[in-house]
Amino acid sequence: MKKRVAIIGATGIAGQQFISALQNHEFFEVAELSASEKNAGKTYLNALKDHNGKLNWFCGDLPSKRILEMKLCKSDELDLSKIDLIFSAVESEIAKDLEPFYAERKPVISTASFFRYEDDTPLLIPSINSDHLKLVEVQKSNRNWKGYILPIPNCTTTGFVSTLKPIANNHKIDLAIMTSMQAVSGAGRTSGVLALDIIDNIIPFIPKEEEKVEKETKKILGKLQNDKIIHSDLKVSVTCTRVPVLDGHTEIVNLKLDSDFDLESIKNLFINYRNSDVMDLPSTPKQIFYVHEDNFRPQPRLDREINDGMTVSIGRIRIDSAFKGIKYVLLSHNTKLGAAKGAIWIAELCKKHKHI
Repeated sequence: MKKRVAIIGATGIAGQQFISALQNHEFFEVAELSASEKNAGKTYLNALKDHNGKLNWFCGDLPSKRILEMKLCKSDELDLSKIDLIFSAVESEIAKDLEPFYAERKPVISTASFFRYEDDTPLLIPSINSDHLKLVEVQKSNRNWKGYILPIPNCTTTGFVSTLKPIANNHKIDLAIMTSMQAVSGAGRTSGVLALDIIDNIIPFIPKEEEKVEKETKKILGKLQNDKIIHSDLKVSVTCTRVPVLDGHTEIVNLKLDSDFDLESIKNLFINYRNSDVMDLPSTPKQIFYVHEDNFRPQPRLDREINDGMTVSIGRIRIDSAFKGIKYVLLSHNTKLGAAKGAIWIAELCKKHKHI
């Protein structure tokens, strides 16, 4: 029997992404939808319409008739007895009060950032640190919750730290330097980037982004010991920029290594990387990483949809002549792997380990 899920913030872009990704999912069924007070009581279809009656749907094919006819409820009036899991797609300031209210009774998997840095909260990428999932039992015990909160990492962190893991498993990384060229979809709609600011332009600063990526990278690469994550001591330096691309974050990475290596072995670390804990999950891509031999790849328009946006593309792997190390370009889909589909992947892992 499928697990019944609720989506909070269902009319926003992140909420739409959840609905799109959950169509015909083999583990989960959308049972409840929630939105802002102004949309409560409307059908999902009517809540998606603007004042001119135009549909504000951004995620490909429209959802099923059953979803479109579903009535939206207020977030604080959700009937928790009817659901097994909550996907939260609300802003961080709303999440800080709403998500603990739900987690007292039910599991919550969230795109918001508010709980990412709590000591008893794992920050999961299933293919990278699935072993950190054990920390949910500590969180439940600490907070006397029946459920838990699992936030997904920042979408920029996801691609970056994913590519560090295969190398860190085999070499000591002394220093990681990353410069991002982030898609405008990562900024969302309500507080997003104005067209006149981004067209024919690059914005060289994204507030709080660099600090998030540096902190999250060390947590994700950390080790779970005695019910606590010991953060990695990796030195990380990040610069984040916004570019006029719709979807797909491109990142340039330089790594200083303290052991001998050759480029072919580094490529093979990516090509052969597996995490046996996730290989049987529906959202796990055929390839965690796709290594391009063409120096003109990866490119967002050509490569962001590899394995339906769940594979991280890597290209231009080469020796860094400034120090003993390597450099490469990566591309990850910020609104699939780095958002709703990544959250659903975490939910699949939770179900496998009987946390749902």
